[in-house]
Amino acid sequence: MEIDLKTDSRKVKPGDTFIAIRNVNRDGHDYVPMAIANGAKKVIVEEGKYDVETVTVKDTRAYLKDYLYKNYYPLFKDMKLIGVTGTNGKTTIGYLMFQMMTMLGHPCAYMGTIGFYYRDRFIPMVNTTPDIDVLYDLFLKAKEAGCQTLVMEVSSHALDKERIYGLEFDEVAFTNLTQDHLDYHKTMENYAAAKLKLFQKTRNARIAVLNGDDPYASYFALPENHNELISDTAGDLVVKNIEFSHLGTSFDFHYEQKDYHTHIHMVGRYNVYNYLTAMLLIHHLGYSIDELLLLNDRLKAPKGRMELIVYKNNGIFVDYAHTPDAVDNVLNSALEFKKGRIITIIGCGGDRDRTKRSLMGAKACAKSNLTIITSDNPRTEDPQQIIADILTGVSGENYVVVPDRREAIAYGMNELQDNDILMILGKGHEDYQILGTVKVHFSDQEEVQKYIDEHQDQ
Repeated sequence: MEIDLKTDSRKVKPGDTFIAIRNVNRDGHDYVPMAIANGAKKVIVEEGKYDVETVTVKDTRAYLKDYLYKNYYPLFKDMKLIGVTGTNGKTTIGYLMFQMMTMLGHPCAYMGTIGFYYRDRFIPMVNTTPDIDVLYDLFLKAKEAGCQTLVMEVSSHALDKERIYGLEFDEVAFTNLTQDHLDYHKTMENYAAAKLKLFQKTRNARIAVLNGDDPYASYFALPENHNELISDTAGDLVVKNIEFSHLGTSFDFHYEQKDYHTHIHMVGRYNVYNYLTAMLLIHHLGYSIDELLLLNDRLKAPKGRMELIVYKNNGIFVDYAHTPDAVDNVLNSALEFKKGRIITIIGCGGDRDRTKRSLMGAKACAKSNLTIITSDNPRTEDPQQIIADILTGVSGENYVVVPDRREAIAYGMNELQDNDILMILGKGHEDYQILGTVKVHFSDQEEVQKYIDEHQDQ
């Protein structure tokens, strides 16, 4: 089944209806002639007269939301819906849940930063949480494929812009709240309020799994004791005895009056919490903790989340960390199992929150033996200005500036000696750089592998 309203004139086929949506950077009314040329038999607009059937409404976006909710939400509302929000960790939780449910034979889908996975199919995505017409279309695809459960990352932008209009969630989760997206939300209070909207859209069992160690945990708690807190001190699930190695993490936890010991092939205290959040969410779908722990040996971290590449006896980790808290977390993890030095490559994206740049630079230099400051996605900003912003938080002399990211990776690889760790932060799964308004192919993993191939005989 395909949604019969099109918001993209390029996707219009003969007989379709085109609806003109106004966005910050694009006015759909400018594309009505193209839609008609492509065969639209009807257009829904806020203004203008056209040579096909024309319906004029006050607000096309409001019309679209109501139309989709009334006509399409009933088709998939019986699927279990799980929403995960927070500054960091959403992708890992969602992807772990998709893997675990698939192993259990539970037909499922996952929607997030790294794409849309449903059963054995995959669709790449532009936004963590897509706009409402794309969102509903993906839900229909999951339903038609036989999915019983859909887990999705829910971004603060999506909540603030009502991209998830009409959806209600059986289970929700909160990872943490740290500085990010303040270019959009302006204050941490606004940022938290946007994320809180997810917890006001619950139904049925209304289960919430929360990182009880985060200062904002109580802010997101549901009423009527539907909450489960994960903590290293006191909570519904208490985690302890965390031990790291380059092969992963071992830990104990106490839950429902029982003690458990397990191991995951991921590193970092934060990944222990990510895993336990995923585990509890699936547990409340009706699976026992013991049967879920049996899956751990087959679980993999999502691409670009502490993704390990081995070079001689050195470890190279590619990670999506692009906030001060995420940089802090991944470097703390590296510090706990390092044998040699830590070398960190870091940059910051352009046209985004400038206030976090100095914080990220400071954390990288404080926890690395050498920091290589470079470009990330400069977009329309001057890369040198972004680097200058990073440098305002840097002290000491354990850093170099290498603006070209390809050269920065080669520089870092050249620095590796014996049992060193190279952290390449910021882009993770992304296989592009945005230079100006142009997206060009670039992959941190490919650059590392290219270096290894060229130096394998040395």
